[in-house]
Amino acid sequence: MTDKKSYIVCFGEVLWDLFPEGSRAGGAPFNVAYNVHKMGIDVKVISRTGNDNLGEKLRQQIVSWGISTELIQVDQNYPTSTVIAKIDEHNEATYEITNNVAWDHIEYFPEYDNWLFNAEAFVFGSLSSRNDETRNTLLKLLDKAKLRIFDVNFRPPFIDKELIKTLLHKADIVKINQSELEQIIELIGEEFQTDEEAVKAIQRSFAVDEIVLTKGSRGASYFVHDKSYTLPAVPITVADTVGSGDAFLSGFISKRITNEDPEEIIRNAVALGAFITSKAGACPDYDYSDFEKFKRMHFQK
Repeated sequence: MTDKKSYIVCFGEVLWDLFPEGSRAGGAPFNVAYNVHKMGIDVKVISRTGNDNLGEKLRQQIVSWGISTELIQVDQNYPTSTVIAKIDEHNEATYEITNNVAWDHIEYFPEYDNWLFNAEAFVFGSLSSRNDETRNTLLKLLDKAKLRIFDVNFRPPFIDKELIKTLLHKADIVKINQSELEQIIELIGEEFQTDEEAVKAIQRSFAVDEIVLTKGSRGASYFVHDKSYTLPAVPITVADTVGSGDAFLSGFISKRITNEDPEEIIRNAVALGAFITSKAGACPDYDYSDFEKFKRMHFQK
């Protein structure tokens, strides 16, 4: 567990995922924030909800989890975001994302500069930038952050290839899955025989020193400059895959900002991703000690 004085900032969508069995607080940046907080690291969320009942309930839920809402704006014109989420027979999730909602209109405020300057890391994705207003706010904030972690999150039809290139150029660390790797390689316009070759091409093209690649049942790899660290997947019973990549990133961040060695960073990431995948939803209720027990069981030294 780390000192609570350290904190990260997560930027982007907070919303309600609407499942057949009920609604859950979500959004990739918030899922990351939730699990980073569970790892004992303070977190700030820059986002926006509507001035409506769903927004009030969402902010209350976030506060009940011990996460500050001081940087979550309230919009007077646009509604709180909802996403229709469906789980198929393979426990994979698909999403129908409503357009033109509160988080499409995140405003920039000068006081954010100080929050970014003092943060250990700034975490952002690509979905939240589908609208010009939020996009412009993000681009301003990226110039203030000292460690910029780009969680690529392709959600058709909200994919802007030129924006993706811009965000890749501004990132210090990029986290992608297998599908996103292939789509980014298409942006570069080349073909590669192996994941390693493709990752190195992205590192060269966008001057990104660190890339984290999740490979589903084949585990994950962490590329740092010219070195790489790979771990197999943890064998678990899958509850669902909602937020598994976000949890993986949370495990990564919690060790990366404390300057742990790369092997421990990827180990913690794989462990937390698996731990959350074994539970229902992206933000299940658990204690840090529950995760530590799970990690020890699967990663005996």
